[in-house]
Amino acid sequence: MKLDNDLLIKAALGQNVERTPVWLMRQAGRILPEYRAIRNSLSGFKELVETPHLAAEVTVQPVDILNVDAAIIFSDILVVPDAMGLSYQMIEKKGPFFEKTVQSIEDVNRLNVPDVEDNLHYVMEAIRITKRELNGRVPLIGFAGAPWTIFSYMIEGQGSKTFSKAKKMLYTNPDLAHALLQKITLTTIDYLKAQIKAGADLVQLFDSWSGILTHQQYIEFGIKYVDQICNAINDVPITVFSKGAYFARKELGELNCNTIGLDWNMDIEQSRKLIGPNKTLQGNLDPCVLYSDFENIEKQTNEMLCKFGKNRHIANLGHGVYPDISPDKVICFVEAVKSYKN
Repeated sequence: MKLDNDLLIKAALGQNVERTPVWLMRQAGRILPEYRAIRNSLSGFKELVETPHLAAEVTVQPVDILNVDAAIIFSDILVVPDAMGLSYQMIEKKGPFFEKTVQSIEDVNRLNVPDVEDNLHYVMEAIRITKRELNGRVPLIGFAGAPWTIFSYMIEGQGSKTFSKAKKMLYTNPDLAHALLQKITLTTIDYLKAQIKAGADLVQLFDSWSGILTHQQYIEFGIKYVDQICNAINDVPITVFSKGAYFARKELGELNCNTIGLDWNMDIEQSRKLIGPNKTLQGNLDPCVLYSDFENIEKQTNEMLCKFGKNRHIANLGHGVYPDISPDKVICFVEAVKSYKN
């Protein structure tokens, strides 16, 4: 299906665009009253993720309400370990919790490289429904967690400030770490390919915990596996967002992907020099700017856009939008991008 608005795809491919495309990480979620109304009618977050017609509805909401240039499928990065045989709960106001964690090679061997079309059928169905609902208005982004980030949760069992248990394994049993990372990687490749087959126009890898590793560790236990995924995805543009990995921007720029996401601590001009001219950059407004007044949001957005330049840029925040930010402030950001004159 031909897209009415293909700015995101053109920007990702390095083609000239009439203006910078804009969307937000976590745009489908708690900032919108319409989302909260659906979420509050259900037993929990996982029920929403696993109910395709509702996941599709909340995916489309930001396109209708915020007027962004792309939708991103409403799901969770932890559906991958769930499909592999390591189930989790999403505990209200606390986050994910795994009753069992991976501690031995026997634990790794018990995990599957699943048939994602079967085990994660609800994600693919949500993508198909969303594509019908969007009817070509904007592209649909599919996504997955990068192997290191998924590994961290499977070892730690929950969110953590340090992920010290996961990092401990890199020092005490690196072979075990590599065995689990490889299994996650194979599953992730299959999962992203299935999303593309279902209709995703672009995919993004989220490496949320890359910044807790040393440079050398991230090359060995992070980028090595992201590289495999990038090399396996050829049908649509792919974005890699490694939050906090400022130290690895040169290596990220060498990946076989189209776009590199920047967090708000990554200097734009320095990032362009390190990553090179042949990658699109995505980001990177500090989400907290959206707590300020409308005038300052517009000012900060314009300054960001000036630094990036018109082409090879996708406007976004430097991480997900925070749940207590007003939708009106998000709309101000989106409109500031759209009205910016180079």
